[in-house]
Amino acid sequence: MLASVSERKAGRLAELGVETVLDLITTYPRRYIDRTRQADVSGLQVGEEAAVLAEVQTARARRSRQGRAIVDVTVRDDTGRLKIVFFNQPWRAKQLAAGTEAIFFGKVTEYQGSRQMTNPVVDVVAGVTPGRKTLRILPVYPASAKVGLTSWEIGEFVAEALERAGEFADPLPEEWRTSIDLWERTEAFRVIHGPESMDVVDPARRRLVFDELFRLQLALVLRRRAFEDNARALHHAVSPREVTGGVSDTLVARFLAGLPYELTKAQRRALAVIVADMAGPFPMHRLLQGDVGSGKTVVALAALLAAVQSGHQGALMVPTEVLAEQHFSALRALLGALEGPGGMAGGEVRVELLTSRVKGKARAAVLAGLASGEVGIVVGTHALLTEEVAFGSLGAVVIDEQHRFGVEQRATLRAKGTDGDPDLLVMTATPIPRTAAMVIFGDLDLTTLDEMPPGRQPVTTEWLPADVPGGDGPAWARVREEVAAGHRAFVVCPLVSDSLRVEAKSATEEYERLAAGELAGLRVGLMHGQMAAAAREEVMDRFRSGELHVLVATTVIEVGVDVPEATVMVVESADRFGIAQLHQLRGRVGRGGTASWCYLLGGEEENERLTAVAGSTDGFALAEADLRVRGEGTLLGARQKGQSDLRLASLADAGDMALLTEARRVAEALVDEDPQLRGHADLADEVKLLLSEDEGEYLFKS
Repeated sequence: MLASVSERKAGRLAELGVETVLDLITTYPRRYIDRTRQADVSGLQVGEEAAVLAEVQTARARRSRQGRAIVDVTVRDDTGRLKIVFFNQPWRAKQLAAGTEAIFFGKVTEYQGSRQMTNPVVDVVAGVTPGRKTLRILPVYPASAKVGLTSWEIGEFVAEALERAGEFADPLPEEWRTSIDLWERTEAFRVIHGPESMDVVDPARRRLVFDELFRLQLALVLRRRAFEDNARALHHAVSPREVTGGVSDTLVARFLAGLPYELTKAQRRALAVIVADMAGPFPMHRLLQGDVGSGKTVVALAALLAAVQSGHQGALMVPTEVLAEQHFSALRALLGALEGPGGMAGGEVRVELLTSRVKGKARAAVLAGLASGEVGIVVGTHALLTEEVAFGSLGAVVIDEQHRFGVEQRATLRAKGTDGDPDLLVMTATPIPRTAAMVIFGDLDLTTLDEMPPGRQPVTTEWLPADVPGGDGPAWARVREEVAAGHRAFVVCPLVSDSLRVEAKSATEEYERLAAGELAGLRVGLMHGQMAAAAREEVMDRFRSGELHVLVATTVIEVGVDVPEATVMVVESADRFGIAQLHQLRGRVGRGGTASWCYLLGGEEENERLTAVAGSTDGFALAEADLRVRGEGTLLGARQKGQSDLRLASLADAGDMALLTEARRVAEALVDEDPQLRGHADLADEVKLLLSEDEGEYLFKS
């Protein structure tokens, strides 16, 4: 235990995710205040961002007419006064009592003739030790008023940790450090936490960013090499000529010929690469990504059929039961006459569904069919990973929405191949930036569908903010207009039943309100994930057939629902959704070649996410915007241990991404030279920190 960290403060640090000295020294300053260039209140210029050290004179909490919490604060230094206003942060009144000294960082604006800051970043300067208060460059840490720790306290803890740590091990070979022009690690840590000038911050940060990216890339390269070294490839009797039309009598060729539309060039390119992988000497290990509606499902089904025609079986694993049911229905519809009771290579393909909701005799029949090989393709959830599931000969695995599955789960399903390693195809629901793909899926080959099928109409998107009275009127008017023209509409809400903690519209209450209010006279249905599968399917059938005009739903309709007659999507409490999810929801309309609309309701002006979605229908551009707005936490957060450890590196930063390429190059060179890092013990230990115990043992086994 550090001398400066009491038991009570250790508990508060733990709430911030800081439990070890390593966690502490990798809690980096979020910015710095250069005391030599710090602004005086009198020198603040309207339109500029500035940091000012000032004392609170008054703080008053009040409510606006719309009920929003507002805190008005007046601060001053030796040169003048400044107004500060906080919206929706009622706790600021208590934090900023009169006499509190703090640094306020934000954009200076003018309101009623006076300069002010709105919702600035605040760092209370209470309790700073004299030594740290006289620093020329003050590091500002991500303090949290909620757990009762100030930036300055965290700085003191870090300073003690660095002093007691002494020299750090530096596992990066000196020749690489020199060629990439990187600082030594010990120096980098000391400078980033206590720079003498702002000029030295960048080179210190550059070294530590490289370390983060290098550890991740090493883990991915080791994983890829271990997979290749231990691979047992299956034989697949499939040829790229089946994709180009040169062969017509195989299962894959008959499936493609029977589709009611032509594949896009991008789909044919992707399929040709996938088929070549499957016919090759190594098992396929590929990521397929494309925009919403680019036709990934058809490509995935063709890959599964390639396994079936070769005498094997295919499995499609998805994260939720609702999605499994939707994919099951979609696959059967796509197969048409090819679906039947036949086994592997029987000409007809038996497709089954396996989730925790499939019980009793039905479950036993599916399990028996999988074990005997009579089931050609199975669609399922995590239920496919259980011990009771055995395949006659698993030849291809497609995993949809990969970021919700860990590497271990991927390996478990692959291990169910008895004759060899099944081919693996991973699909993402919405595009992810190339740099993010390198970090998250760096052990997979990448194929991109960069073309939309003909007939897809761009969806006109309008954002109607909550703070505009009666602002949602155009959305309901459009719904009525489109229903009158013979079309249908979705209304999406984020919750099934009301929650006091989240002020978002519940689907159930909104269904009742709309049916009696704005949409009175229309036939409105309700669907959510807590309904039984049969009830959901019945509602969906009624909506598809036109018996229902409007479907009020939760995000169960996010993926896989295809109703060409639906031309309007209304998203309630849209500010509760992320960019990727909103883009995915919008993809449920515009599928029938008719003009379509998406209305985003809620949120307040200057909401970057809603502005981005309303301004673009390009999923790749929105993926980059998502990265800028939310950072990599959401992208990496659902991965297994360690994959969210980008504490300093930013996937949206061009300089950091140049270092990512270098990190990959060094990782590949080191693993080529020393496949299990036996000559780089310190490096091996660092990489193990990112991995689960089982995977660490597997990658570094002797």
